[in-house]
Amino acid sequence: MSEHATNERYAIYLAPERDTPLWRFGTSWLGRNPETGEDSVERLGLENSLHAQITRTPARYGFHGTLKPPFRLADHANVKDLKIALADFAVARRSFELTELRLGELNGFLALIPDENDTALSDLSTLAGDSVASLDEFRAPMSESESVRRNPDQLTSAQRENLERWGYPYVFGEFGFHMTLTGKLDPKTLAIVRPVLEHEVVELLKLPLRVLSVALFHEPAPSEPFHLIQRFDFGDAL
Repeated sequence: MSEHATNERYAIYLAPERDTPLWRFGTSWLGRNPETGEDSVERLGLENSLHAQITRTPARYGFHGTLKPPFRLADHANVKDLKIALADFAVARRSFELTELRLGELNGFLALIPDENDTALSDLSTLAGDSVASLDEFRAPMSESESVRRNPDQLTSAQRENLERWGYPYVFGEFGFHMTLTGKLDPKTLAIVRPVLEHEVVELLKLPLRVLSVALFHEPAPSEPFHLIQRFDFGDAL
């Protein structure tokens, strides 16, 4: 039997530093801190049942921006070596700041995204691309069922090539960084939720997002919550 038959997954995410207002907001809004495991009882500006409904999916993943999407470990790999490789990866990097985050709508869900004029976008894209490629030896090949779930017939040719090569369609030229705040919303719900979120983030978006580290997240089994198991500081942040 394969060492990784449980189908646990790992992911490399950008998680705001734990002592920042953005991290405190994101974990409060989603109702769960993936680093401490604590649930938040604070609901910000919405009726509790609606808030729980619209944040259920992103709360499972934890507040983050994806760099290397969730993957199963290759049969020859183990998490100890993954951590060593990720530490080496991080220490060779240098920090940067995103200064132009904004609230955006992506296919019906709301997220924080960088403004297209942010001068640090190239640094962010490089970080994501390097995360995908440099650590790909640890990723198990995509199964047929995983491929089918991505609806390859609905993808562009570039996205299908990414799916086949890297196990995910939206990497490299198709990459779009976002920090998800809701599940997909119908127009009526979107009209209720967006003004609330705009009010909640207006002051936060005046602050830069300092990128000082990458974080390793772990999903113990399918559909279970992801947990932030370790942060890896960049070389100039040590």
